[in-house]
Amino acid sequence: MGSFLCSAAVRRALPLCRATALAALLALATAAHGHDVEGFVVSVQDGDTLTVLDRAKAQHRVRIAGIDAPEKAQPFGEASKAGLARLAFGKRVAAHCHKHDRYGREVCTVYVGERDVGLEQVRNGLAWWYREYAREQTPADRLTYEGAELEARDARRGLWRDANPQPPAEWRKQHGRGLRTPAA
Repeated sequence: MGSFLCSAAVRRALPLCRATALAALLALATAAHGHDVEGFVVSVQDGDTLTVLDRAKAQHRVRIAGIDAPEKAQPFGEASKAGLARLAFGKRVAAHCHKHDRYGREVCTVYVGERDVGLEQVRNGLAWWYREYAREQTPADRLTYEGAELEARDARRGLWRDANPQPPAEWRKQHGRGLRTPAA
């Protein structure tokens, strides 16, 4: 009776359980380390999404980590898109990706040289620091992004010129996704 007693079903299932656990651990390790994408920005969809064409000519749809930009039909939406285009369109970027979002986009911190384009969007008042996902940032990045947003707000840059700017998540709840900018 000194040995561990298992039913035959448990003994048969153990290799499968071990294989499943190993696969889960490998997936977590890959997600924790992420992957890098390098290439040129070939399109900018809005203030926090762009497309990178890598050396193998594969396109990567990238959601910039740590920020939430106004929707295109929202006040400052087009200005945010234009700001991201000035920072990144046609330029060589390095994207450090850590996950995929529910739309299949790679969520990445994107750099043009040493410049973090997401942080620049926040600094310029063209995006919010995305507090809901702050746990995915390093403590230093959280402080930097929060400080950049406070600085932009105090200086009334970009969307902070508005008396009461509405965060994109709230705007989407009221208006839905994918609305087109109304014709002038």
